[in-house]
Amino acid sequence: MTYLETLKQSAEAIGLTLSDEALRRFEIYKDELLETNRFLNLTAITDPEEVAVKHMVDSLTIYNEKRFHNRTIADVGTGAGFPGLPLKIYDPTMRLTLIDSLAKRLAFLEKVAKDMGLGQIRCHHARAEEAGRDPKLREKFDVVVARAVAPMPVLAEYCLPLVRVGGVFYAMKGSKGMEEAEEGRQAISILGGKIVDIRHLTLPGLDDKRYIITIEKIRPTGEQYPRRPGIATKRPLAVKPK
Repeated sequence: MTYLETLKQSAEAIGLTLSDEALRRFEIYKDELLETNRFLNLTAITDPEEVAVKHMVDSLTIYNEKRFHNRTIADVGTGAGFPGLPLKIYDPTMRLTLIDSLAKRLAFLEKVAKDMGLGQIRCHHARAEEAGRDPKLREKFDVVVARAVAPMPVLAEYCLPLVRVGGVFYAMKGSKGMEEAEEGRQAISILGGKIVDIRHLTLPGLDDKRYIITIEKIRPTGEQYPRRPGIATKRPLAVKPK
């Protein structure tokens, strides 16, 4: 099958129908991703059909109309734009902020967003800890998403400071998602969150396990968090000894 056929069928398999305009934009995204990847390391996946399933559709698995439609979304450690940009393509009403520490990646994302004709996208160049202390970003988002960025206790410290009280943080995890959820549960509580759902899923045509951990922000994050850059990785919050 072609990239677009794979994309369309795989999206339908998870219950989403892609419009012709969305398909046009996904084609542009794929083309520019693979072209730019020749000189800037964006993805190890370069087969177009694998890109369709493992990047584009994987990103869409967290979509929830109630949570995302016409909401403010932040994608922390966005890299090549996953999951934020595919979500924005699917539902252009969301107001998306892409956060990454590498300016070259953000320059790519700004260009591809412009070429796709997508508005209401802001690219913010910062480490996650810096973003979490920025008054313009701290506790300003309805939804924060992150995909394969860091272990759960570290990721929670990166992301929960950005979520408004009443908002949601979606952590996209691989095969050890259940264990990571347990390892991060106490840190999540310290940071003002609560795990409300852990959903197991497999992507169309693949056997590998994936998990989406849904965390609600139930109270403000303490002013001491996030700690200065690097500390969350060196001294993760409340990790039980193995």
